[in-house]
Amino acid sequence: MLESLSIGLLSFFLQLFGHSPTPLQAMPLMDWQQEAIFAVPTQGDPVVEKIVADYLQKLSEQGINPELQGIWIQSMWAELANHRSNLAASAASLTKIATTLAALETWGPAHRFETRIYHTGAIQKGILQGDLIIEGSGDPLFVWEEAIALGNALHQLGITQVKGNLVITGDFSMNFQSSPQVSGALLMRGVNSSLWPSGVEQEYQKLPQKPNRPQLVITGKVQESATVPTGAQLLLRHQSLTVVELVKQMNIYSNNAMAEMLAKSVGGAEKVAQIAIQVAQVSPQEIRLINGSGLGVDNRISPQAVCQILMAIQRKYEPQSITLADLFPVAGLDKKGTMKWRHLPQGVAIKTGTLAQVSALAGVIPTQERGLVWFSIQNSGSPQIDKFRADQDQLLQSLASHWQVLPSLLKSSAKEVFLGDPTRNLKAQS
Repeated sequence: MLESLSIGLLSFFLQLFGHSPTPLQAMPLMDWQQEAIFAVPTQGDPVVEKIVADYLQKLSEQGINPELQGIWIQSMWAELANHRSNLAASAASLTKIATTLAALETWGPAHRFETRIYHTGAIQKGILQGDLIIEGSGDPLFVWEEAIALGNALHQLGITQVKGNLVITGDFSMNFQSSPQVSGALLMRGVNSSLWPSGVEQEYQKLPQKPNRPQLVITGKVQESATVPTGAQLLLRHQSLTVVELVKQMNIYSNNAMAEMLAKSVGGAEKVAQIAIQVAQVSPQEIRLINGSGLGVDNRISPQAVCQILMAIQRKYEPQSITLADLFPVAGLDKKGTMKWRHLPQGVAIKTGTLAQVSALAGVIPTQERGLVWFSIQNSGSPQIDKFRADQDQLLQSLASHWQVLPSLLKSSAKEVFLGDPTRNLKAQS
């Protein structure tokens, strides 16, 4: 039996016995065949096997080599489909599934990256006579909306003009630009609506309750510093979205820049792979990463390993009321980003992956008959990406027609959040 299944069974029985008030030796004899757990099918499924065989045959008839395709489908209790499933294959943005696990393991679901804002010099009649200092700590989603909220927060503190420079220190990126000079120049424009480039007004119009347009004028230049200058005083602590909310945004849009920033902060691609190996019990031969985003065919993960990582995330964080629906786009609910133009069964949580000749789809189907069913489909060998996607969608639709899909099994507990939330700018004394 699969190692992951064995671990799941062992975990179940340990929990079953460990939470019983009666010592194991004193437990009465029971007819285990009458227990509900044994009503869950533990055998394979010929219908699923035929659906997958037909899918591969269709690819073959289109001139696509079946030996370049990898497929793995399983429930907690049974292997349902297996085609070259333990061979490390180009994973494209399925790599972000490993990056998601690494981020959760490194910081925890509720962690927020804090950007601290300091100043030197006195504040007189709304004018800061010194420098404004920005100290980053790795926020991968500090964008225009966050700059607008920050500019308004500084205005509420009585600052309308900075006579000195804008000093960037620490790990600060804006609009996914890691260069201190570039990110600092973007921030200067973001906090001063008179300098907004085209397109920022559109983002502003999407903000709830329409905040004021910030008018913070910084007359100096952008400077870099290795540390916060001695004597600088803390003004604000800007907090990012939580890690759960950040990786959800990363996965909805398959944002490569966010994934690279998170992987770098974790410790690099090797560290991401190491966490997957340790936490999800992935074989080292089934995962080889060169970055955290999936850009490049040398990011390779086997279909079975992809499912192991997804299962590890669900298993470890479900006790904290976090499911894959909180971390990945869900068909029927999330209609932006990579979900556009897809025709997937409602309630399925998925992650897509695309390169020049690679198309991948992985996730989980919540079903009445089999509980959560995990799958990874990794296609390669053809530039017909749209055709790969259409066939993947049809495969998932066929599986959903075979089973009764229960979206409630992946119910999300996430609250609605938005970029530019002013409540995430905390005064220094907070």
